[in-house]
Amino acid sequence: MKVFDFDNTLYHGESSIDLAFYLIRRNKRILLYVPSILINLAKYKMCLVDREKAEQEINDFLKVAVKDKYEAAEIVESFWDENSYRLDENMIKRVRKDDVIITAGPDMLIDGIKDKLGTDNIISSIIDPDKREMVYFNFGENKAKRYKEVYGDTPIESFYTDSFNDKPLMKLATKVYIVEKGRLKRMTEKGMAKL
Repeated sequence: MKVFDFDNTLYHGESSIDLAFYLIRRNKRILLYVPSILINLAKYKMCLVDREKAEQEINDFLKVAVKDKYEAAEIVESFWDENSYRLDENMIKRVRKDDVIITAGPDMLIDGIKDKLGTDNIISSIIDPDKREMVYFNFGENKAKRYKEVYGDTPIESFYTDSFNDKPLMKLATKVYIVEKGRLKRMTEKGMAKL
């Protein structure tokens, strides 16, 4: 089985960040969140994310940015109308029906593009649409934990990701491919041993 990260792997960019900026364009009163978004993006890139703090900031943002689950559904649909071109068709061709996509992105966002991803096996962060808050943040250790809950000891033949935030999943894979701007670089045995 192959496992794929979503952001910067199957999608060019960080879909959740792109969604946040999309929401800001629609609703100027949430402009105050721009510094926080940029700081958290930098922390993510440097693998310095505090999962609990990030989860709280996401929940605060959701309560201000989205009125209810109906507006959320409308936002997701219009976001993908504008942003589906960011999907990496060459990478998506690698995804088979029995493969898995695992992402920190919210389920409501990923569900909006699910039909284009080649598999129904998708593990993502879970948002309660009624409360407009995150129930499960599928990030870092939580990705590996959730994978094991769903697939048990099923081995990961190949794992594709852009980020060392995914070290826990890398450790479960026989082969790891780092994706940079659509290009694949296989992690060496020596690199794998350092994980």
